[in-house]
Amino acid sequence: MRAHLIAFTLIAGLALAAPTLLAKPTKADPALSAALAGSQRSEANKARDVYRNPSATLKFFGVTPKSKVVELWPGGGWYTEILAPYLIAKGSLTVAPPFGKRAETMAAKLAASPPLYSKVKLAHFPMVEGATPVVPGSADVVLTFRNVHNWRFGGTDATQSAFNQIYAMLRPGGVLGIVEHRLPENMDSAMEEKSGYMKRSSVVAFATKAGFKLVAESEINANPKDTHVWPEGVWTLPPVYRLGDKDRATYAAIGESDRMTLKFVKPKK
Repeated sequence: MRAHLIAFTLIAGLALAAPTLLAKPTKADPALSAALAGSQRSEANKARDVYRNPSATLKFFGVTPKSKVVELWPGGGWYTEILAPYLIAKGSLTVAPPFGKRAETMAAKLAASPPLYSKVKLAHFPMVEGATPVVPGSADVVLTFRNVHNWRFGGTDATQSAFNQIYAMLRPGGVLGIVEHRLPENMDSAMEEKSGYMKRSSVVAFATKAGFKLVAESEINANPKDTHVWPEGVWTLPPVYRLGDKDRATYAAIGESDRMTLKFVKPKK
């Protein structure tokens, strides 16, 4: 009898506590849903939503249709294709690839679809002679997806310089949102120099030294199937498949990399 009473008490207690444990439902964002479903995105790009979770990720970083956003190193424009239509009416988007060929490629992409990209600004990152900078203090949100390891390949000084420059772009109270391939903390830090994976502690250290404060992190883009040790680093996995057809089915079943999702804020002074 006593055991039944204890069990009942525990269950009743959990039931009473449940409402405080449940997260508030996220309101639907029609503008973001429209951008994600838009015809400007190829079916191949849409198929990667399952790994990149763009809706949940952008909401986690606090991006709204009114945000002034800078996207660093946009690559082929996977996120740009979502952000441009989402921000076109009330917000703004600046894309900042590295100066040179990648910037020229992005400029051509923007010029090819004027209705979609007419309001997108092009800058360069990091700053070099002849490049166009992001205006200091102009951004509400700076986003970068799977790029910190690229800066790390240039050395720790180059990485720290990148974070320092990002800090200058943001207004006080602005957000830096980072999604990066995650290297477990118990693995050799030397892997950061070649594998494409970064330790959470390393990213946090660079950001903190620049002046940022880590305010939230999420497992939105985690992938427990990723063991983080591959013949060609993170590029062994999709979408790159650097080994070609070798074991392709195995890597396809694993999916894209395990990723950390970190939200930093530039403190208000």
